[in-house]
Amino acid sequence: MRAAASTRHLDIEVRERPDAHSVVEAAQVLGVRPADIVKTLVVKRHDGDFLFALIPGDRAISWPKLRAVVGVNRLRMPEPELALEATGYARGTITPIGSDHDWPVYADADIVGRRIAMGAGARGYSAFVDADALIAAYGAAVADISRPLPEPGR
Repeated sequence: MRAAASTRHLDIEVRERPDAHSVVEAAQVLGVRPADIVKTLVVKRHDGDFLFALIPGDRAISWPKLRAVVGVNRLRMPEPELALEATGYARGTITPIGSDHDWPVYADADIVGRRIAMGAGARGYSAFVDADALIAAYGAAVADISRPLPEPGR
């Protein structure tokens, strides 16, 4: 991952952390807000290709919004084995940085202007990076592609 970041002139900080079972728990361990943790979701297109969606930890992917931005009618989350094959990373560790393929990146507008924590390609690690630099390095499309998480108990 560090070599891939260097190739794209990205300054990253990789930190070891205990395994977390939720975004809230990971945020507490890292000393950041859940909104500053970015989930990298690999999404399968109807044509068999994939894309990355970068979603703030305090929000969820909005399928209608993402489909509209991508310009397709069907998108879905792939099975864990397919996600691993498409990226080289297991779920929970996925990042566009150093992925086996340069799939298109779509970043939620809420991450712009922040220093974010994201998967680092291996369990027990997080990578910190400037979101704007990441967006520029990958030519990411920036759009509103998320929605608020449902309130607990609803």
